[in-house]
Amino acid sequence: MAIRRRILAVILLVALLSVGLHVPANAVPPSAATASTSATWTWPFDGDRSIANPYRAPAHEYGAGHRGIDIISVQGGAVRAPADGTVAFRATVVDRPLLTIEHSGGYVSTFEPVMSSLSPGDVVTAGDEIGTVASGGHASPGSMHLGVRLDGDYINPMLLFGEVPRAVLLPCCDPL
Repeated sequence: MAIRRRILAVILLVALLSVGLHVPANAVPPSAATASTSATWTWPFDGDRSIANPYRAPAHEYGAGHRGIDIISVQGGAVRAPADGTVAFRATVVDRPLLTIEHSGGYVSTFEPVMSSLSPGDVVTAGDEIGTVASGGHASPGSMHLGVRLDGDYINPMLLFGEVPRAVLLPCCDPL
């Protein structure tokens, strides 16, 4: 009887583990998954696309991470609206000038440090110049931070630019 219970427990454990293995550890929430297919944004700078510091999702809502990307740029360089929207916020917060734009579909983008003459309520079109790269904040000199929220949750901005390639698993070892 004890052997049957152990066998049943092992079968149950194997079944539970196999179900768990089919759920990727880095599963994307539905709102972030739709981000890659529902919007295509234009790059906020002319020229090459160079990332100084990539997006790193936090383990939980208040966990450490990098909730955006730091894009390599030139201080004083023109920043362009990645999508149509309305300016929601422009001010200096602590030591950095910020600009926030609300876009359709629940997207909100924030640029820092960016000096801008725009005001809340101003309407922008994708490609419009919205400001220039300044200094301050956590972004290193020569870079600008771009954060994007979808329905209040931070997502990887690169999903909107079509630049997040799928991971490809390669064999790790020589055959025995």
